[in-house]
Amino acid sequence: MIQAKKLSKAYGSLAVLNEVDLQVKTKEIVTITGPSGAGKTTLLNILGTLDVADHQPDRKLEVGGQDVFALQGKELAKFRNQYLGFVFQSHQLLPEFSAIENVCIPAMIGKTPLQKAQKDAMELLDFLGLAQRADHKPAMLSGGEQQRVAVARALINKPKLLLADEPSGNLDSKTADQLHKLFLSLRDNFDQTIVLVTHNKELAALGDRSLQLVDGQWS
Repeated sequence: MIQAKKLSKAYGSLAVLNEVDLQVKTKEIVTITGPSGAGKTTLLNILGTLDVADHQPDRKLEVGGQDVFALQGKELAKFRNQYLGFVFQSHQLLPEFSAIENVCIPAMIGKTPLQKAQKDAMELLDFLGLAQRADHKPAMLSGGEQQRVAVARALINKPKLLLADEPSGNLDSKTADQLHKLFLSLRDNFDQTIVLVTHNKELAALGDRSLQLVDGQWS
């Protein structure tokens, strides 16, 4: 699913990533841990095409067989929308829209007909136990419910890869545990490949593999 080689990133004189390699198999859950400032989020952003690795001759990033570095502009945006799903520590839901409207947004960007987008969104919300909350705006939902809506939004386009950055960071321990179990069910029910950045030891332990990043390198 992911073939990454010699990914480096520096901001001026500050080296954040130093020739990081990563291979992730289809339907695998890989968790990435490490101290703050280790480069975890930067790596996730590069995998998700939200940032770009520094140019060097041997760098490589393939996701689902696609050479990501060969894509630019509209092609890159289309690839990101169709093949990648994102869940962040902050749910980043649009407050003026209902849960189901938030979930539909990536599908609408991908030009999915409205009726199909709404049907798919409702099926996801039902799977996540939120069917009765579909018409509620984010302010009317609990933190755990908001994050589940964000998960549904990430899945609406049936992405090949789900990327999550500290998804349970703002949740209490009980709600976080529920979210952790959800990621396992996503892999089992949707054949989902997942890369998770987390400080949570319980979540890290749920992965098929747990990797530690320290000072921009695997430790």
